[in-house]
Amino acid sequence: MTEANYVPHSGYHEYPVDEMKQRAGQFYELMKRRRSVRQFSDRAVPREIIETCLLTAGTAPNGANLQPWQFVVIGDADIKRQIRQAAEEEEKAFYGGRASEEWLDALSHLGTDADKPFLETAPYLIAIFAQSYGVGEDGGKIKHYYVQESVGIATGLLIAAIHEAGLVSLTHTPSPMGFLNDILGRPANERPFLILVVGYPAAEVTVPVISKKPLAEIATFI
Repeated sequence: MTEANYVPHSGYHEYPVDEMKQRAGQFYELMKRRRSVRQFSDRAVPREIIETCLLTAGTAPNGANLQPWQFVVIGDADIKRQIRQAAEEEEKAFYGGRASEEWLDALSHLGTDADKPFLETAPYLIAIFAQSYGVGEDGGKIKHYYVQESVGIATGLLIAAIHEAGLVSLTHTPSPMGFLNDILGRPANERPFLILVVGYPAAEVTVPVISKKPLAEIATFI
C-alpha cells in the first residue's frame, strides 16, 4: 500500500465575506444565462479553447483520484457525419416506439425530434466516456470507484467552462450509444457517457421557454 504524501494547500485563497457574496452572485448570474441550444453555427472554434476547458474538467474531484474519464474531441467532418447517422438511427427508434408516451410527453415542451443536424454543423463534438476500470502497464485491470459520479462532476465543470469561455453546448444522449465505441475505436473498458456538442450559436438561435425550480424546492437547510 502506498503511503499518503501531503503538501501545504497553497491554492486556497480566502475572500472577505462581502466579496464572497459578490463572487457567488456573479457566478450564478453567469450560469443562469447558460442554455442548451440545438442550432449551431459552423464557425470555427480555436482548439486551444477546447483544450483549456478540458483541463478544467480534469480538475474534478473523483473516486480515489483515478480520473475515470476520457474525452474524445471530434472535429473531422466525416466522423461527425457517421455519428449523426448512427445517432439518428437510434433516435428514430426512440421516437418511433421505444420511448413510452409518458417519456415523449415529458419531452414535448422542448420540441425535440429524431433529426440531429447539430451533430454535423457544430465545429466540435466531445464524446465523453466513463472508464469502468483502468488498464495497467502490464495489461491488468485497475478497479475504478464512483465512476458515474466522477464523470458527471467532470462533465458539469466542462459545461461551465465552455459557457464561461463564451461558447454554447448541448448534452446529447442517444440510447444506446455503443456505436461511439465502434466509430471512435474506443476500448471495452470505456462506456459512452454522453456527447457534448460545442460551438457558437447560430445567428437566429432560439431556445424553448422553460423555468428553473426556486431554491425552496431544490434545497433543504436543517
